[in-house]
Amino acid sequence: MYNDGRLSWFLKGVLALGYLFLYVPILSLIVYSFNASKLVTVWGGFSTRWYGSLFQNDQIISAVLLSVKIALASACAAVVLGTVAGFVLARFKRFRGSTLFAGMMTAPMVMPEVITGLSMLLLFISMQQFFGAPSERGFFTIWIGHTTLCMAYVAVVVRSRLMEIDQSLEDAAMDLGARPMKIFFKITLPLVSQAIASGFLLSVTLSLDDLVTTAFLSGPGSTTLPQVIFSKVRLGLNPEINALATITVLVVGTIVIVANYLMMNAQRKRDKAIAAAMRGDDADQQNGAGSAKAAVSLA
Repeated sequence: MYNDGRLSWFLKGVLALGYLFLYVPILSLIVYSFNASKLVTVWGGFSTRWYGSLFQNDQIISAVLLSVKIALASACAAVVLGTVAGFVLARFKRFRGSTLFAGMMTAPMVMPEVITGLSMLLLFISMQQFFGAPSERGFFTIWIGHTTLCMAYVAVVVRSRLMEIDQSLEDAAMDLGARPMKIFFKITLPLVSQAIASGFLLSVTLSLDDLVTTAFLSGPGSTTLPQVIFSKVRLGLNPEINALATITVLVVGTIVIVANYLMMNAQRKRDKAIAAAMRGDDADQQNGAGSAKAAVSLA
């Protein structure tokens, strides 16, 4: 049996190995993005030539812009639909078809992407035959597919947060005469704002990372960034991809740090407000008790 010291060093070693396994490949990718040689695995000196070459590559730039547009549009739609679905699952637990509704909401998370992409492709082909729309596969079809996938994750995150919130806050507001829409926007929505922000960032990540579903739903002139990277990697490693990955890591890391800071700052302010309200209630109770004692003594 290990003592506390040996167990502590063992856990630290396992943690260090885990971090090395995760982040050493990323660090090596960043280092080789400044490699002057065309051979990705052979160091030829320090150079930033591949960053200049990257910004002159029209194919990659157009793919990045398209992927970002689809990711932001999908995340916005998924946040709206997923928040409503999560609210329904958390607050209206029993209604006709609730089990089917919950199963359909979580199905995109567990369904293989090949099946999802193929089924949506067949759906769009049938719609085109019967209704004439969509006329071609592109931004719209990819957006629908990504929204369907991301909405499930947002719904699960928001539902988990709503299950942790004391519903008596909403009941108290309703007893005081507040209408359901006002309760939702004034009480419920601020309490789940961090979950919504997390769902938005998760949706952006899932959309930017998706390849399988996009391959079924994209058409000529609508090639996303994962498709471009996959096609280039199949033909051989390209130093421009290392430069692109380095910029992606920098941008994503900055967004995550800023988002975490803002959410933690908002949580601290919320905790201070709750603590101040609790102190105010305690002071009111003490004042009430003092007034009662004074009244008794006068009597």
